[in-house]
Amino acid sequence: MTTTADDLVAHPRRAPVISPGPLVPVADFGPIDRIEGWIATAIVTALAALTRLMNLGSPTDAGTPIFDEKHYAPQAWQMLHNYGVEDNPGFGLVVHPPVGKQLIAIGEALFGYNGVGWRFSSAVLGVVLVLLVVRIVRRISRSTLVGAIAGLLLIADGVSFVAARTALLDSFLTFFVVAAFGALIVDRDQMRERMHIALLEGRIAETPWGPRLGVRWWRFGAGVLLGLAFATKWSGLYYILFFGLMTLAFDVAARRAYRVPRPWVGVIRRDVGPTAYVFGLIPFAIYLASYAFWFSSETAVNRYEVGQSIGERQWYQPPDAIRSLWHYTYKAFHFHATLTNSAGNHHPWESKPWTWPMSLRPVLYAIDNTNVPGCGSASCVKAVMLVGTPAMWWLAVPVLVFTMWRAFVRRDWRYAVALTGYSAGFLPWFADIDRQMYFFYAVPMAPFLVMAIALILGDLLHAPNQGAERRTLGLIVVSCYVALVITNFAWLYPVLTGIPISPMTWNMEIWLPSWR
Repeated sequence: MTTTADDLVAHPRRAPVISPGPLVPVADFGPIDRIEGWIATAIVTALAALTRLMNLGSPTDAGTPIFDEKHYAPQAWQMLHNYGVEDNPGFGLVVHPPVGKQLIAIGEALFGYNGVGWRFSSAVLGVVLVLLVVRIVRRISRSTLVGAIAGLLLIADGVSFVAARTALLDSFLTFFVVAAFGALIVDRDQMRERMHIALLEGRIAETPWGPRLGVRWWRFGAGVLLGLAFATKWSGLYYILFFGLMTLAFDVAARRAYRVPRPWVGVIRRDVGPTAYVFGLIPFAIYLASYAFWFSSETAVNRYEVGQSIGERQWYQPPDAIRSLWHYTYKAFHFHATLTNSAGNHHPWESKPWTWPMSLRPVLYAIDNTNVPGCGSASCVKAVMLVGTPAMWWLAVPVLVFTMWRAFVRRDWRYAVALTGYSAGFLPWFADIDRQMYFFYAVPMAPFLVMAIALILGDLLHAPNQGAERRTLGLIVVSCYVALVITNFAWLYPVLTGIPISPMTWNMEIWLPSWR
């Protein structure tokens, strides 16, 4: 039977429709090599414990804390002996929330008022931080090897290393922030898995805005952790904002990927309310709970301020305890707000945020060069400096440029999340340049810089459609770079730990004039 032109007009042939991408996302909800993953994690974490805990009690200032440890170690000790309450009698003002000092107090309760005691909690959480980064990068990259590389890089990062071995609040802030970040990455995978199940069950298009995703315990946990970050330092607020927007972006992307008819409306109807609860009410409740000892005290600073410096409560005002806490908090805020250069507040080791990405102006925590034995010279130098390992930090600008290109041009979510965490610790500080600032504010940026570098190394190792020679070359490049970072860290080790060195070696450790 022949086909005429009239037949073709009457019965036109249907051309096949070829989708530009998969109609259903690949069912990939996390790495599957669990045993290998935990073995690699355990090995890297053991190395972290060795570096963070070895000779933890040194150095001290003749048995007393060094640098800003002089604020927090005594306050933590006071908490142990004053029913959990601090009043900072040596400085007259408590300028940070209590959680970090409560954690320092745990170590002091175990080991006493000494270097090990006031640094123990920070060191333990510094070890766990390495574990978290291994697991997070492994999940983001879907590669146990890349996760292990990230852990090794973080171990060899001078900033993270010194922060873990000193009793300052930034190490605790960093731990809570990274833990919350990891919880949100797990939540992302879990929600996409639930969307996949809903698709297989035919529930995606039951409503124009997609299915409900159930209780999200990982996201709830992130809210608790961010509350603890906020109750450690107020800069935790920045991460609440950035991570809240990040998790909403995850929800939009998931609903679009699974062909929800109206994904944006779906996020507004299904996700915005719970997100506001998790990133608003939960952190605020955790923050208030951190002051439980203050609320229960009869003698805490400003505890009963109503009727003294503030007036009696009106019917529309919160309870007296909350008003007193507000006054207590305002005094601390006023201290921070007036700690400006224009008001005459200067410090020889202060720095501005544009110097932080490359660690151009580190912080000298301690130095002793008078009659110091132990290096073979007539007099040695013992110093502890918070400085980033140059093999990583000096690459920050090209790394960030490449990360932004991958995030915004190639729309690679892996780089986007690393950039989000880094930006939360960096960009907000530009809002008040006049304020006195220090490089240790950049401690929370370090894990996210490491994540970005590890992702780049992972792409060198696992680039698609590469031949055997290209894979071998990538392996050589990555191996050489990791070895360079570890060697660089080993070179700086004496000025990260206070090991006595000769004046000549000290001068060789100072690579830039701005390090002096």
